[in-house]
Amino acid sequence: MSSPAVVCSGLSFSWPDGTPVLQDLDLAFGAGRTGLVGANGSGKSTLLRLVAGLLVPDAGTVHTAGDVGYLPQDVALDPRRTVAELLGIAAQRAALHAVEAGDVPAPGDDWDVDRDIDWDVDWDVEERATAELARFGLPSDLDREVARLSGGEAVLTGLAGLLVRRPSITLLDEPTNNLDRRARELLYDAVAGWPGVLVVVSHDRELLELVDAVAELRDGAVRLFGGTLSEYEEQLAVEQEAAQRTVRVAETGLRRERRQLAEARIALDRRARYAATDHANKRRPKVIMNQRRQEAQVSAGKYRITHEQRLAGARADLRAAEAAVRDDDRIRIDLPGTALPAGRTALEVDGHVVRGPERIGLLGGNGSGKTTLLRRLAPAVPFAYLPQRLDVLDDAARVLDAVRAAAPDADPQRVRAGLARFRVHGDAVERRVRTLSGGERFRVVLARLLLAEPPPQLLLLDEPTNNLDLDSVERLTEAVRAFRGAVVVASHDVPFLRRIGCTRWWNVESGLCEVSEPAGAG
Repeated sequence: MSSPAVVCSGLSFSWPDGTPVLQDLDLAFGAGRTGLVGANGSGKSTLLRLVAGLLVPDAGTVHTAGDVGYLPQDVALDPRRTVAELLGIAAQRAALHAVEAGDVPAPGDDWDVDRDIDWDVDWDVEERATAELARFGLPSDLDREVARLSGGEAVLTGLAGLLVRRPSITLLDEPTNNLDRRARELLYDAVAGWPGVLVVVSHDRELLELVDAVAELRDGAVRLFGGTLSEYEEQLAVEQEAAQRTVRVAETGLRRERRQLAEARIALDRRARYAATDHANKRRPKVIMNQRRQEAQVSAGKYRITHEQRLAGARADLRAAEAAVRDDDRIRIDLPGTALPAGRTALEVDGHVVRGPERIGLLGGNGSGKTTLLRRLAPAVPFAYLPQRLDVLDDAARVLDAVRAAAPDADPQRVRAGLARFRVHGDAVERRVRTLSGGERFRVVLARLLLAEPPPQLLLLDEPTNNLDLDSVERLTEAVRAFRGAVVVASHDVPFLRRIGCTRWWNVESGLCEVSEPAGAG
């Protein structure tokens, strides 16, 4: 068995303000492709940066078996940089061009005169670079300014650079976030045949179906599951079913021990009354009765302690069983007001009509006009629009007030009850929006949209799964599937579109047109 490529031991890291991110973390990544998953804010990106050496841990060690290449979520687009610099080959090109120009230090000269030039010449670096750029459909101009690249082109250029340099270990952080469908397909092909060790943070289901193992970062620990995302979810479902059974058994045991303790107390009280009656009636010699009373008290004490210990053990068993069950944060909504009759027109655009509770998948490459189309739609029914960025809430407002802003005449108790269906209840409704976790904030955004007055009968969603972790995507899927009105969704996430029940597909590439179902994993 080969040694792990990445080993972290006792790894801890906190932000400068003291906020802990990782605490005493142990993990190992082996050969092949590993998908790193976990809730937003769990520390996935921080972990990659620690492995890449871009952050220094507060404690613990990181050991890597070879050089590390890292592609961050947001590829820096410094307008002064060139494509060669983004590829990471500027120094090799400088050395190559210097040699070709005959500008090579003579024997005995100071070889460190120009420290920006790597004199270990990589003779075919430019050919490899242009070949990798062409592979991703990118221009081969290595001197092109990165300011002229789109976000998706920058990601693919960074990916091409990693393939040119071929590091022993590659780290990718949410690489598909800014990619359109075509670019995603190119990235999937590259990952499927990736050389060396690859660790990728992603919520992209199609990408995670290409990995050899899934590492889950949860509650400050990493657990490794063999196989793809689907296999990970299947294994997790089996474990959770077993955990639920264990909870039910533990609950039964706790009820039994409570009942037996109550029965034991009744029996002890009955014995105490009999003993008191014997003592009062002086049925036996005083010395004997005192001795028997003391023996009875000792026996009763042991009896009671035994049952109390068994009850405490049953409680501990239940707590342990419950700890193995993941929180049930499923959204359960039933909003009759959002229902749209089958024959009613929800909107008309460019000769296309949406009638009744249809689901429309809006397709097209980056820059093709999907967002523009969504914003210019003129629905014929009440609607709600979810932009790519979840910035529809006032950070300073209370959660209850942020949701009531979309339904100002609604009774506060009715809004509280509605929020509870989105798993936002109790004191959480009084908190300020800025204190919410990513998952909580997302559920509040959904609640604001769907609890609005009048209730929306049409949802317009713009790349809704971008920057959402897998759990939040699940919550969004549940909410949209339960929604009774029409839905138009602009997205490159084909599995998500299929799961919410899209039956029609529009493409905006060259004028809005109806198309067949797109390719992609189901």
